[in-house]
Amino acid sequence: MSYGDPNNPYGAPQGQPQQPGYGYPQDQGQAPGYGYPQAPPVSPYGGPAAPTTMPGSVSAARVMLWVIVGLQVIGVALFAFGAAALNAAKDDESLKDNTAFQDLVGDSTGLIWGYVVFGLAWLVFAAVLATKFKNGGNGARVTILVFAIITAVLGIYPFVIVGLVHTILAVLVAVFVGNAAGKAWFNRPRY
Repeated sequence: MSYGDPNNPYGAPQGQPQQPGYGYPQDQGQAPGYGYPQAPPVSPYGGPAAPTTMPGSVSAARVMLWVIVGLQVIGVALFAFGAAALNAAKDDESLKDNTAFQDLVGDSTGLIWGYVVFGLAWLVFAAVLATKFKNGGNGARVTILVFAIITAVLGIYPFVIVGLVHTILAVLVAVFVGNAAGKAWFNRPRY
């Protein structure tokens, strides 16, 4: 059906000119702020412009990583205090004759000091990654993702009860850094 068809009941009446004022407005300017939104700015490379400020989810991931650092400080301090207390108890004269206690302490103090060293190394690694949010590239993003996933797994298995908070925070860090806003932030051009 075309509007030029004389038998078309929806077309303009034949022989009569179309009257202005009926139908859609003719050549009226549009007031600013109405209608379709403006297109986002385009980068010189043809894609959407890179974010100039850190997105809220990425900023939240950085804060959560600093919370993990703080929890690591507390955990390392507790493990170091526990290992020192077990070493002091091992040398106590009243417990020297208790062979079951001496066997337990002899094996566990080395393991606890190993946890202290591992926790201290993990703390430093988390602090370094937390500082990379401002100017790190895609490599920093991938490293933060791997760190968060490993932290979540370690929070589940060896440290089940105390690691629950670590697990939740690490999963949130991985989600916030791995989403589209995180990708756009870490892949932005740095002039």
